[in-house]
Amino acid sequence: MKAIFIAYNQAFNEEIIELLASFGQRGFTEWNEIGGRGSVDGEPHRGSHAWPTQNHAVLSVVPDDVAPQVMAALREKDAAFPKLGLRAWTLPVDEAL
Repeated sequence: MKAIFIAYNQAFNEEIIELLASFGQRGFTEWNEIGGRGSVDGEPHRGSHAWPTQNHAVLSVVPDDVAPQVMAALREKDAAFPKLGLRAWTLPVDEAL
């Protein structure tokens, strides 16, 4: 199993959930209205008057064989909308309850 942590511009909110569902992933944990700034470029997302956009994040645990497919779809989405900001990481899941 792999955990995929996805941080993204709030504009992607429904699209990210739909993307996970398209790979049969029903379960996820979501964090809304979080701040951040990319490590490469882009504007901060702070939810303030100066930087009004915000980020959301999702964590979903997926089978090992599904993780590369989800990551590839996320890369495509990020490439199509590079200014919005989308980052994702996979982490091993050694045990789950």
